[in-house]
Amino acid sequence: MGQEKITLTKAELKKVMVIEKLVAHQVKVVEAAELLGLSPPPGTAPQKRYIAEGAEGIAHKNRGRKPAHAIPEKVRKHVAELYQSKYYGSNNIHFTELLQEHESLEFSVSSVRRILLEHGIKQTKQKRRKKGHQPRIHKPQAGMLWQIDASPYAWLEERGPELMLHGIIDDATGMVVGAVFRPTETREGYFTAMKQAITHYGIPLGLYSDRHTIFRSPKETLSNEQELAGETVPLSQFGKAIAELGITHIKARPPQAKGRIERLGGTFQDRLVIELRLLGVNSMDEANRVLPKLIQKHNDRFAIKPKQAESAYRSLPEGMNLDHVFTVRDYRRLGPGQTISYGGKVYTFAKNNAFSFSVKQVVEVRKTMQGDLMVWHQGQALFLRETQKPQRQTKTKAASPASPRKPAANHPWRQPWIPKKQV
Repeated sequence: MGQEKITLTKAELKKVMVIEKLVAHQVKVVEAAELLGLSPPPGTAPQKRYIAEGAEGIAHKNRGRKPAHAIPEKVRKHVAELYQSKYYGSNNIHFTELLQEHESLEFSVSSVRRILLEHGIKQTKQKRRKKGHQPRIHKPQAGMLWQIDASPYAWLEERGPELMLHGIIDDATGMVVGAVFRPTETREGYFTAMKQAITHYGIPLGLYSDRHTIFRSPKETLSNEQELAGETVPLSQFGKAIAELGITHIKARPPQAKGRIERLGGTFQDRLVIELRLLGVNSMDEANRVLPKLIQKHNDRFAIKPKQAESAYRSLPEGMNLDHVFTVRDYRRLGPGQTISYGGKVYTFAKNNAFSFSVKQVVEVRKTMQGDLMVWHQGQALFLRETQKPQRQTKTKAASPASPRKPAANHPWRQPWIPKKQV
């Protein structure tokens, strides 16, 4: 069997011509090196190979060989099948991470991208356009500012209903400090996320939100006359809770102002959906049970160190119960028997207390997320219990037998009947 002929490239042909002239002493070593783009001497190995093998000795020895690190076709096909059957919808970076985590397959992102393209698999999501606005600089310390928002999405795909992910992110580190799924965007969802975050990290200095009615009162805008009269802006139930904690509330007007929490929603839509699918999550309750683990995984991957190591978080004051802070607050007037009317029911104090309340005194009533009802007085929770509405006692006179009534002498009934004249 004859040896397979090798076709030289243009660069290799040029090298052959220069070496031929060098062997024939038609050019000097310095000139040959200059022509080959090498520093003198041009190297004896190519010259020796030319003398021993001729022009074919100049060709690269790996020509036609499969690289030692090349991915076998069987493995490449397996990777493509895994994407289509199990990891569909993930981007190249996330897919590479999932292959290493779940399949013990380590590839570079470029290799994964090349394998998918070879099998006709393209990313379903378009690359996001870069915004033209200048990004806001991160806060230097953790806990200086939190951003809060909710993101609606088909987090469970076709396995469950669309859910709303309430999330909080620290501006300095990009760390997700609190998150919870709810059917819709609700005050209770934000209360739960805030309680999670403060319990694990502490009280931040500021909070950045949009202008949803959960965060602001509809009567927030004051006229010039009201401001001059010294009137203050009324707070929403959420605003009252964070004001009690001493958190400065900033309400953004354009969505770009809270871009980090907006981008977090996009990142979660790329990654969290796949993670929930792999865990076999089919309901909101299941999603909330696995969410802390997934949030920790996200923080390990994306969180950054703040510019300053010192934290701005404040500890929760001693004796403060967050269940008593994140409540719905109303005002009621005490009725007879120390009773309060709330939600169509009547309540009274569950236990005796040391406070003396007068009738018709106005008190603050708080309802916790667990449904407990209390009177908040001088920083203390006085719990209430349902009772019967007090019956008003009235004096009734004994009924006397009715005496027969006689018509007066001029009563029409006593007058004789006179027929009307016919016309």
